[in-house]
This record gives sequence, C-alpha cells and structure tokens, in this order.
Amino acid sequence: MRTYYVMNNGTLLREGNTLYVKTEERKKAIPIQDIHDLYVMGEVTLNSKVINFLAQNGKVVHFFNYYGFYSSSLYPRETLVSGHVKVRQAEHYLNRRKRLKLAQLFVDGAATNIRRTLLYYQSRGRELGNTIESIEKESASIYESGAVDQLMGIEGRIRSTYYSCWNDTLKEAPSFDKRKKRPPDNEVNALISFGNSLMYTATLSEIYYTQLDPTISFLHEPGTRRFSLSLDISEIFKPLVIDRMIFKLWNNGEVDTSDFTKKEGICLLSDKGRMTVLQDYDERMKTTIKHRKSGKHLTYRQLIRSECYKLKST
Repeated sequence: MRTYYVMNNGTLLREGNTLYVKTEERKKAIPIQDIHDLYVMGEVTLNSKVINFLAQNGKVVHFFNYYGFYSSSLYPRETLVSGHVKVRQAEHYLNRRKRLKLAQLFVDGAATNIRRTLLYYQSRGRELGNTIESIEKESASIYESGAVDQLMGIEGRIRSTYYSCWNDTLKEAPSFDKRKKRPPDNEVNALISFGNSLMYTATLSEIYYTQLDPTISFLHEPGTRRFSLSLDISEIFKPLVIDRMIFKLWNNGEVDTSDFTKKEGICLLSDKGRMTVLQDYDERMKTTIKHRKSGKHLTYRQLIRSECYKLKST
C-alpha cells in the first residue's frame, strides 16, 4: 500500500470496487486495496458514495485547503477497538505521575533528535557547538520537571534555541528570526508549516492502525478540534524527517524563493513548490533505516507505528 496525493482539481468517483480521480485531462484509477492513506490538496468534489466506500475500507483521507493548510481528515470508524486500551490510555492521562512520565519521554525524544540533526550538520562544517550545548543544558532538566506545563516551557525553549541557528544551517535563506505559524510570514516558516502538517497527518494515519485513541494525549492538552495524540508523537519525528528535508531541499537549490507566493504578509508554497516538497517527503517516508534497538530495517512510517505500539503497551 502507498500514499496517494490528489493535487489537481476534479472529482473523486467510485465505480465498482475502484476509486477514480477525474480531472479535465484524464480519469485515473486508484485501486482501493493499494491505498494506505489519501491526501486531497486540490479542489475536489466527492459524494457520500465515495465517502462510504473509503470509510468501509478503512482509508484515512486528509484534506488541505486552497492555501495548502491542513483542514480536516476523514477518520473512518475504528475497527481495531479495545475498551481496555482506551481505559488505560485515559487512566494514564488522569494520573499526574504517569502522564508526566509519558510527556517527558516525548520531549526527550524530540530533543534527542534535534541534537542528532544539529550534530549531523556540525559534522558538515556548520558552527553549531554553542546551540548544541544550550540544548543539552536545557534537556538535562526534562526529567526534573514536576508538571506538564513546566515541561512545555522546557520544550518551547529547546525549540526556540534550535530555530535560532537555522540561519547558520540554511544557505542564503531569507532571514528566519522566529517561528510563526498562523500565517507563515516567510519561506522558511511556510516550509515548516507545510512539513509539520504532513508529519501530523502521517502520524494520525498510523494511529488509526492501532487501538489507541487519537484524542487522548499526554504532552499536548486534549482538545475538541484536534487529534492531540498525533501532536505528541509527531514531535519525535519532525527533526529527523521534516527539518532535514527542509535543509536538504533549500541547500541543494531544489526549492528557492521562486517556489513561494507572498500576499499581504502571508507566504505560501506555490503548486510547484508543494509538489517538490511532496516528492521528497514521500521518498523520505519510504526510506528504510536500521532501528537502534531491534536491529530491523524500518521505514519512517513503520517507525511511527512502532512508537504507537510502544505507547499502547505502556
């Protein structure tokens, strides 16, 4: 199975047991059994027949709006339901000590991978020693924190320190002073926003194939309009997948200022820019790496699901 991206405007149709994407130029078949998840990034029309077909086959669909911002997901009725797992997950959230321990592990995982990414670029001639040292000092207090809000402060300072050195890591990039999400105000923030949305939705897709409830989280506070567990788990993988992808695309000249549009202080990826990012991201997610503990070679998608299984067994 693979991830499919619908980039052009058109219609999603069901004919028999096959899904079709119909545009002005062509009509393309997507066998339902080949779909792992589906990303709809164009303006696409679909009816309840298609929605029911996707849901009955357990296919998660992620929708992005005209501007390339993540909008919503079709999250089918869960088939891997376990009352026992849901109860234990809720118990861990309600138990202050257990929740804090899990939250610390998420922040520690993210900080470790941030440090690993910086060490990678330091070995390639970047002057990042002071930033690495600052992050290591801040990380030392992760397991000394006594509350989740205190831990969120630590995580925020680590991220802020990390982003402060991006101007030294990206070649000839526009000045990147701080992270701005809604809306992104420059090319770097636009890449981060789009990339983080991809990681968030990929994590949500993998959670679906486990017995975990995506709305019960431990680091981020559960809310009414988001799958907050996906936010928790995706923090671990952003530095390894999204950030390295951004550095590689920009530093190699595969993405530059011509791949963005700016209007009224908002900076967004163009259609061409989004396609370039998606192609690299898709290949990156299919790349296999050796798992440090098991010794198995896993794709990043498999690693994300592995983290879900670890959490489930906690």
